[in-house]
Amino acid sequence: MKTESGNPSDKTLKKEDLFRYLRDPSLVSGLADAIRAEMPRNRHIKVMHVCGSHEHSVQRWGLRGLLPEDLEIVAGPGCPVCICPAFEIGEAISLAREGVIIATYGDMVRVPTPYGSLMKEKAGGAGIQVIYSPMDAVATARNNPDKEVVFFSVGFETTVAPAAALVVRGDLPDNFSLLTSHRLTPPAMELLLGIGDVHIDGFIAPGHVSVIVGSEAWGVFPRAYNMPVAVAGFEPANILFGLLMLLRQIKNGEARLDNTYTQVVRPEGNPVALKAIEKAFDVVPAWWRGIGRVPRSGLVLKPDFIKVDARKKFGIAASPERTELPPGCSCHLVMLGKIYPSSCPLFNNKCTPETPYGPCMVSQEGTCLIWSKFGTA
Repeated sequence: MKTESGNPSDKTLKKEDLFRYLRDPSLVSGLADAIRAEMPRNRHIKVMHVCGSHEHSVQRWGLRGLLPEDLEIVAGPGCPVCICPAFEIGEAISLAREGVIIATYGDMVRVPTPYGSLMKEKAGGAGIQVIYSPMDAVATARNNPDKEVVFFSVGFETTVAPAAALVVRGDLPDNFSLLTSHRLTPPAMELLLGIGDVHIDGFIAPGHVSVIVGSEAWGVFPRAYNMPVAVAGFEPANILFGLLMLLRQIKNGEARLDNTYTQVVRPEGNPVALKAIEKAFDVVPAWWRGIGRVPRSGLVLKPDFIKVDARKKFGIAASPERTELPPGCSCHLVMLGKIYPSSCPLFNNKCTPETPYGPCMVSQEGTCLIWSKFGTA
């Protein structure tokens, strides 16, 4: 059963059936046909998403091969591990060398920097622990009362929310603190619109971030920039339906916000999560690796939570450096949508998933790793 929007009805499909439906070849083929029918003639259209999970699905399911030649999908800076500044990873490395246990998410330990990597520190005997949730980091602190434990908390709004909830709730052990490297997605998208040689006709907004911030967080783009936006989920039909809505806007000369992921995304987002984020963090300018300083895009713990702020607790304050990427790495061009990974001479050559040279080849959400895993077509 379909709703009027073309999305499946939540009430008639179980979870496993929903995935099967959204991957159904006939549905996907029908949406691809609809896209081709809506495609304006004699015009090249470039749509950008800013989500590693979107790129993963696009490549995994070969969606680019279903689209008209003049409809281009490019990946923006949607990988939090890729854009985490090298100097902030260096802060975590320096603490590890001082005997502090660093608890962080899996992909972070492999990111190469001028200072080395957390994986190399672990191989040398440092206390580096891979965790799956902030509560795992708290448990590590409680289980090691004679050690300082720092949760290296990285990511966009989706991972900001649980970190904020942890801080606001309190009741944390004295030997626990957070080293944060959180970034906000909409300011980076605004920055992209100001880069002269990056032309974008429409945005696909990330579904999971939208669950937290709400679909209205993207309303600034059609209102202030005349930029079409569609919030989309992650299965093939989700992405193609979002593209279809964007094309209809572009074809009709319109710019609005279409929420095509209404199953989980509300206009106002998650009020409880947003309240916790507002209580825990202040918004500040922040550095994005390979991109530079982006206004209003970073979060730092408020003074009320100084006791769990690792930078204050240990007196560390690293400064950004110009050599954030290794020589010859084109990761910044990939994240800005200027090139595809296959255009980098190091791709699958000097830079491979087994021996990543740049940050985009490390994370499961990194565009280079995704293209290496699923192919370049």
